Amino acid sequence: MSDATDMGIAVPAPAEGLWRIGILAASAWAVSAAVTLGWPDLYRWESTAWLGWGEAAVAALLLAAALGGGRPPPFWRLPARLRRAGPWLVALGLVFALWEAAVAKFGWLPRPFFAPPQALLDAYIDDGDRLLECILHSGRLLLSGISVGFAAGFAVGVAIGWSQLAAYWIHPVLRLIGPVPATAWLPITLFVFPTTFEAGVFLIALSSGVPVAVLTWSGVASVNSSYYDIARTLGASNRFLVLKVAVPAAMPHVFVGAFMGLTYAFVVLIVAEMLGVKAGLGWYLQWSQGWAAYGNMYAALLIMAVLCSGMIALLFRARDRLLAWQKGLLRW
Repeated sequence: MSDATDMGIAVPAPAEGLWRIGILAASAWAVSAAVTLGWPDLYRWESTAWLGWGEAAVAALLLAAALGGGRPPPFWRLPARLRRAGPWLVALGLVFALWEAAVAKFGWLPRPFFAPPQALLDAYIDDGDRLLECILHSGRLLLSGISVGFAAGFAVGVAIGWSQLAAYWIHPVLRLIGPVPATAWLPITLFVFPTTFEAGVFLIALSSGVPVAVLTWSGVASVNSSYYDIARTLGASNRFLVLKVAVPAAMPHVFVGAFMGLTYAFVVLIVAEMLGVKAGLGWYLQWSQGWAAYGNMYAALLIMAVLCSGMIALLFRARDRLLAWQKGLLRW
């Protein structure tokens, strides 16, 4: 496969071949390992050696994959996803090298506001138990909030899109609370709910449920009326029209709303975990800033980014499975 395919350009090319951009990626990570291990640190970092040898291992694996890509199948077949990630692997290797040089080796970026890569590794090694506890606490709070928000938003959206009576009473309320940031309800939640956990669940549910409700309502309202006419001609009941016609046709809109709601939920999670709790990634970020442990803060931010990306990937997997009948029509 040619390098043009690696860059996302569709051109005729053999199914397999030497992965040239993989050699560039291996070289970039080798440079990063050389910078990490070859230059002394301005300050002592415990995990510098671990980081450098890890980068060298990545470079060796990429080199092996690049050279092995020239072997004919079935003896060797380079994963297509790895080929597509080639330019990103080159960029990441160079970013790590520049990051290491700018912070740990030459001090171009001031401490303690900027931390080198090994500072994040130190945080994962030294504070791993606390981070794991925070991940479990945040996961419980986040899953509880988005479960309530998605379910309530879906029900409200279907009701508004299907029933004129529900639209008359609920639509104005949705337009009133929808534009208000979920964090603005913080004083009320502290008064209404008996625990900070329940208050956090409400804030996350509100932030994730509103976009689901709006997009579900839009999807149900935009269903072609001829679908209903055909179903009624065949003797379909209102229950059948809602469950078998309106809801399936609106599902692409529902998943767009779920995607938006999930991203909003992660934003609100930080605020929700600053309400007097003793664990959680939001609490950990606040604690790290209080002690000027910015390496720990960046480590927590990286975990949050990975968790958010992973949940979005799972959402896309669910969308592809549930909407397999619309394969090729969805572009997000």
